[in-house]
Amino acid sequence: MDSVAWPGRWSPLGVTHDGLGVNVALWSQGADRVEFCVFDRDGTETRHELAESTFHVFHGYVAGVEPGTEYGFRVHGPWDPEQGHRFNPNKLLIDPYARAITGELVLDPAIYGHVGSDDLVMSHGDSAPFVPRSVVTSNGFDWSGDRHPRTNWSDTVIYEAHVKGMTAQHPEVPEELRGTYAGLTHPAVIDHLLALGVTAVELLPIHHFVPETGVLERGLVNYWGYNSIGYLAPHAAYAASGTRGQQVNEFKGMVKAMHQAGLEVILDVVYNHTAEGNQLGPTLSFRGIDNSHYYRLSQGRFYTDYTGCGNTLDASSPHVLQLIMDSLRYWVTEMHVDGFRFDLASALARSFHDVDMLGSFLTTVQQDPVLRNVKLIAEPWDVGDGGYQVGEFPPLWTEWNDKYRDCVRDFWRGSVGVGELGWRLSGSADLYASEGRRPFASINFVTAHDGFTMRDLATYDYKHNEANGEDNRDGTDNNRSWNMGVEGETTDVEIDRDRHRQIRNFFATLLLSSGVPMITMGDELGRTQDGNNNAYCQDNGISWVDWELAPWQQEMLEFAHRVVHLRRQHPVFRQRYYFRGDAVTETGQKDLAWIGPDGREFSAEEWNSGTTRTIGMFLSGPLRGRDKWGRPVTDTSYLILLHSGPDHCPFVLPGPPCGHSYRRVLDTTDGGETVSPIAEPEGTKIMLTPRSLVVYEVVS
Repeated sequence: MDSVAWPGRWSPLGVTHDGLGVNVALWSQGADRVEFCVFDRDGTETRHELAESTFHVFHGYVAGVEPGTEYGFRVHGPWDPEQGHRFNPNKLLIDPYARAITGELVLDPAIYGHVGSDDLVMSHGDSAPFVPRSVVTSNGFDWSGDRHPRTNWSDTVIYEAHVKGMTAQHPEVPEELRGTYAGLTHPAVIDHLLALGVTAVELLPIHHFVPETGVLERGLVNYWGYNSIGYLAPHAAYAASGTRGQQVNEFKGMVKAMHQAGLEVILDVVYNHTAEGNQLGPTLSFRGIDNSHYYRLSQGRFYTDYTGCGNTLDASSPHVLQLIMDSLRYWVTEMHVDGFRFDLASALARSFHDVDMLGSFLTTVQQDPVLRNVKLIAEPWDVGDGGYQVGEFPPLWTEWNDKYRDCVRDFWRGSVGVGELGWRLSGSADLYASEGRRPFASINFVTAHDGFTMRDLATYDYKHNEANGEDNRDGTDNNRSWNMGVEGETTDVEIDRDRHRQIRNFFATLLLSSGVPMITMGDELGRTQDGNNNAYCQDNGISWVDWELAPWQQEMLEFAHRVVHLRRQHPVFRQRYYFRGDAVTETGQKDLAWIGPDGREFSAEEWNSGTTRTIGMFLSGPLRGRDKWGRPVTDTSYLILLHSGPDHCPFVLPGPPCGHSYRRVLDTTDGGETVSPIAEPEGTKIMLTPRSLVVYEVVS
């Protein structure tokens, strides 16, 4: 022991710089002693005992510690794994409230609190040379002029992106900025997002994370970042400016630049588990601070795993809940983000074992004056029994709608009829309306980071994960994909033409459905992962966006622009209320009508037939909503035709009350040609191309 810290304060938690030194506060209910460990530039460690303890918070003040200083904690207490206690002062621990973290996790036996494969035997190796360290930071960013865009949910178009993958190969971004927060602010990137027409960028995890040790042993990394270890620290490897606190201001600069462009920033957050894994994982932070209170344990020694990642944070524990809430508020108030997507959110809603929608986490978020005013998105499932809760999260929350994903994939590969499709295209009222929620409760997606890209959905029937160190051929029934008869890329012109049309079908369906569309990074460019549908450990060209576009990819991008802007220009595609299926005009025009190929409304038999492959969705221009001045909202009426059959199909354009004449404004057929200057009268029999989507504007 080098010194004893001055008493300091027990609040706030973490390390707080005041200009002369730092106040240090660490909560641990089971610890006997805590040491605050400071490292000089040459790596020399100085330990300061936090001799004061108030409400189980060990605290002290250390003068002379400046921003940029690396530090950690050593926590003394009982080593009794069978009772859940894994205190080991030989392990340097990351501050749960660290605002910045630096350094890599290095594979060495010392990173484990135990010896070898026996988690009951305590390790005496010093982990300090092999683990990341916390960094002292100070506030000093000019937020003047920054304003949250506060885009209405009904107007939102989300773009799911990876900080590194977005710019790692971008030819216009300077090499030193590629793969960084600063790289995302380059005009070439901002201009791409604005031209596409998205309103929010949802970033894959940027909380500081480390790779799983098993992934490191295979010579790979955790690229996606769903392995958090610092909930208030932006991931250091994404910073171009440095990792000793500079990453904080660089992240803030990225948010400010996005806001200036009118783009919201949403964070994908992982509060359900940490990077410490199960009982055989490394001791990096929470395990060594107070294992039995941070994690859900089974039989004391083992970890309850609702996440598939080895452990589950116990969000029902008051101090764990406090950490989560403090983290969320920090990212809103200090880092100015606009919302969150919660990975495996039902794991956070578990009380004891079962998912509890009235439990402490959801109830606390509901009443929080900061968080209830930002965008909240749930991935509404986990891997535990009873964890799948799509449609059951309370108001304020929106949800990833995997039923939408599966239904749209199945329809376009021709394996289902249109019965469920009607619900999904019109906002999934069957899932969300009963709680008083609106269509925007449904986050619609066809692809996400996890799974095939749109291009790969039309190119592969199997996932090919040999690059992950796996011999895995998981077939089409799980992927809901269809390769058009040839596995993988081909030089067959006809097959390629069909595949490109299928990508346009996916994209147009997504953007023209009621609900909030989420576009996966690169789908607008026809990006491929070479059939890898679980590229979590591929920090290379498999996962990065390739900005060198073939002619058909440039056409795809232009098509994507047209579809997104069609949605943004017309509120008929951005419904604020669920359809009722009854008249909204004196002529009897319904707000929503389903039209069959004969030009008449669908019969119950056609709805329920599993062989129906063609459907027309009529959307009335007179809407149920009103603008902010109370005036009725009126738009153009549209007819969307979706045909997933393998043959050409005649379709009769319907007459009144739908309309008298129609003009084609979008068509996924070859090349994605769209606008037709010629209006076609009611009763005209048009011919739909196999597996195509056509949009008609009602002109009279």
